[in-house]
Amino acid sequence: MRTVTLVLVDASGTVLGALPPFTVELPWWPEVEDVVAGARERFGVDVAVLRLLHADRPHPHGGAVTYLAQLDGAAPALEPVEFEPAPHPRRAPYAEVGGPAASIRWALGEMRALGLGTAKSVVQRKTWNLSALWRLEATGGPLWLKHLPPFLRAESEVLAWLGAVAPGAAPRLLAADGTGRQLLGHLHGDDGFGSPAADRFAMVDLLHGLQRRALDDLPLLAGRGVQDRRGDRLRQQIVVAAEPWLGEIFGLDALVAGLADRMARVAGHGLPDTLVHGDFHPGNVRFSASVPPAVLDWGDAFLGNPAFDILELCGGLEPHEAEPLVAHWAALWRRIAPRSEPEAAVELLRPVAPMLSAVIYAGFVHNIEPSEWPYHTEDVPTCLRSAVSLG
Repeated sequence: MRTVTLVLVDASGTVLGALPPFTVELPWWPEVEDVVAGARERFGVDVAVLRLLHADRPHPHGGAVTYLAQLDGAAPALEPVEFEPAPHPRRAPYAEVGGPAASIRWALGEMRALGLGTAKSVVQRKTWNLSALWRLEATGGPLWLKHLPPFLRAESEVLAWLGAVAPGAAPRLLAADGTGRQLLGHLHGDDGFGSPAADRFAMVDLLHGLQRRALDDLPLLAGRGVQDRRGDRLRQQIVVAAEPWLGEIFGLDALVAGLADRMARVAGHGLPDTLVHGDFHPGNVRFSASVPPAVLDWGDAFLGNPAFDILELCGGLEPHEAEPLVAHWAALWRRIAPRSEPEAAVELLRPVAPMLSAVIYAGFVHNIEPSEWPYHTEDVPTCLRSAVSLG
């Protein structure tokens, strides 16, 4: 549950005031469909949520949250508010005044160009520092407008590649503008949050097939801007992310100092580098009894060791549940690299996986404006402490 305050601006960016606080059931800060609906139902106004301004707790979710929203139409009675908008170089385009409307215009134009008609309705589903998402109800079924910030725009390249080599294994990329805007087809089924171990074997099979296909296309993907974490690059990135915390987290310095040797041992176990999803938990797999699984949200994808994905997929499982899953995954990789030792690589990378997460979160913080740091600032030290406990 959240208590939401909306600070409203008009199309010129002039601050009009704030709506009285109201409650929405979903606690997740990026989810704004119920926020938009609540503003309409309670106060009779149509708004587009632009960005987070303030939260009363240092990390997600729940609590009292204040967003900036753009009003469409006449202003109701509003409470005075002390807020002066100011530009910021790291603000996502969709978080600017007029940004959501510009993204929607682009998507509707692409629909017309593709012969898909127009949208009967447009519903804002999510907005935060990593994406904005709208559901477009078209004549032929729903489509999705996803707008990523510039530092994640390579997802479009990954989706274009997936659409060419494995149609249906990921959202269909209908259009992209190179800046982060994407028009996506709809995937049937349900997100796999909390899936039991038995359902995750099909997820392993799907991802391994994609990663096997990527082996020959790594130069192509690197040339299209997909993050490269092969060789010594990941170790260097970890050193940078960990440096501010070396004096605060006991044992981190020793773990970092031993990283070069650890990564050399990983390389010696013979797993080939490939396309790594980077956030391969069951919630990013969409499936049902009637449709094959498909993988969502490739914004964190990189080139590197595939063991990181099986470690993420095993999250939340007991050891006796995870071990058969890892064994199945390892058997698939030994077909590709018969002399490899995938299980040994997994064990060596267990403490490295949360360090990789720290790198990713530190990159988010570096690329977003300070008002949205609460989404991620606690994640970096939390991940590094987890790495030490595993190392």
